[in-house]
Amino acid sequence: MNAAGLTRYHFARSGIYSRRMTPTSGTKYDSWSREDLIARLVQIEQAKFRPVPKPDRPSTVASAPSSSSTSTSISTSTSTKLFHFAAQPRRKIALKFCYSGWEYGGLAYQNVPTPLPTVEGVMFDAFAKARLIDPEAGMDGCGWEKCGRTDRGVSAAGQVISLWVRSALKGEHGGEAVERVGAPTEVHEEAGIEKQPLPGVDEDPFPSFDLTDEVPSNTSTSTTLSPPKPAFEHDYLAILNRILPPTIRILAWSPVKPTFSARYACTYRHYKYFFSNHDNSLDIPLIQDAASRLVGEHDFRNLCKLDPAKQITIFTRRILRAEIDEVQGSEGMYVLNLVGSAFLYHQVRHIMAILLLVGSGLEHPSVVSSLLNVSPNTETSRPNDPPLEVVDRKPEYQMADALPLMLWECGYPPDELDWRTNSTYGTPQSLGVDGSGSELYHQMQSIWTRSQIYTVLDQHFLQASSRHHPSPTPVFPVKSKEELQGRTTMLNVPLGGGVFKRASKYVEVLNRSRIEHFEVTNERWRLGKGARKEERKREVANDDSEE
Repeated sequence: MNAAGLTRYHFARSGIYSRRMTPTSGTKYDSWSREDLIARLVQIEQAKFRPVPKPDRPSTVASAPSSSSTSTSISTSTSTKLFHFAAQPRRKIALKFCYSGWEYGGLAYQNVPTPLPTVEGVMFDAFAKARLIDPEAGMDGCGWEKCGRTDRGVSAAGQVISLWVRSALKGEHGGEAVERVGAPTEVHEEAGIEKQPLPGVDEDPFPSFDLTDEVPSNTSTSTTLSPPKPAFEHDYLAILNRILPPTIRILAWSPVKPTFSARYACTYRHYKYFFSNHDNSLDIPLIQDAASRLVGEHDFRNLCKLDPAKQITIFTRRILRAEIDEVQGSEGMYVLNLVGSAFLYHQVRHIMAILLLVGSGLEHPSVVSSLLNVSPNTETSRPNDPPLEVVDRKPEYQMADALPLMLWECGYPPDELDWRTNSTYGTPQSLGVDGSGSELYHQMQSIWTRSQIYTVLDQHFLQASSRHHPSPTPVFPVKSKEELQGRTTMLNVPLGGGVFKRASKYVEVLNRSRIEHFEVTNERWRLGKGARKEERKREVANDDSEE
């Protein structure tokens, strides 16, 4: 062992072996003063944490070690990889998806905290995590548009959104435009986020999804021309469904024109409202009679929720179809199929509330015609109908429950969309080729099978309770109003979804108190909350201009 000390090798956190000198007896430090030793320690600490610039290209030749005996190892930190959103090609697409409404606080993204997450909020986070959109640009930056808004508790099986997303294509493929936008803007990778594999996924969770900007060099020297390979787009369905929760599933995607709007290009919206008639408490022909009166163009101010903040003054909407059908494979279940060009706030749930009252025998089917008759001679009565009443202000009544309501389909012109589930161009078909989508189908089938188990369990709970608590005498449907006179028991007025409103007596809808005219409520809001809101906007604008 020499006087210079014992040489030891230390594996630093950077993964590089560095050399350390362990002093032995008789080194030069024995004669150093206390002040010199402290100064030397400070020098070593400063050198230890001094950053080392990373070379532009990784060198293939190892650098020679320092010849200084006092040199120490310098730990190198991993450089933050940059991702350029604006440097990537992007395209506009439409997505069709479904979601379980009872798990969320509605579809629309909210700027304030909500008790439950919103569907758009969860989806936006998934797009951002997959780097399909720039989270810093927000929804406006990607042109996010939805077809129809659904409120808290309402589900959808065919909701559609349109937006600009990152593309893997570098030009035009099959007439589909792919563009590059702007100059590169540096976006840092997520820091401090532990990247873990998604449950049930062993391979790369983002197949064919390159997150780097490096162009691989071609080291081949062969001059043989290979046949053109099919163009692959990002597998939007696989990427998003692996990030999203099982209560939100992307069903298909379609390339669209840059001017396409999921909202304004929609030609119709199809809603379904499911209801049970296992105990034959509803008169289905009466409900069908009342629903048929909705078809056509009518003023629905009495069959929706009036929101003065929206300042709506035109309540005319066109209903294309309103039918009551049995649900295939579900005995005793029925569905209202309601198709229209557009709908008002809570319109379907208000309509269903009135239809359930008609089916219970508490209201005549003509009540629908009266509620649509907002001015004299607006509606025409049918044979055997009582005289129609003019109802220019909405009577007070409770809308139906949200759980059974579903947005089933959003309709578009056939040349606007080309729904597909794969990522390869040039295939014979776009949808359902070679079993594509089978994994998603099995997922949905598994959820449906499990829900059937819950149904059977609940059915047996009911059977067990009936052994000790017999079923009461049915009251509905009421055949005549005289049946309700002199009753001492409470009425369970149906609101859909197994929800009831208990009442000691029933007051017909047209005889109830009525809310103020929408013009009055609109004016009050405009002079009150609306004026204060505009004042706050002006104050913020003035503050920004002063800066």
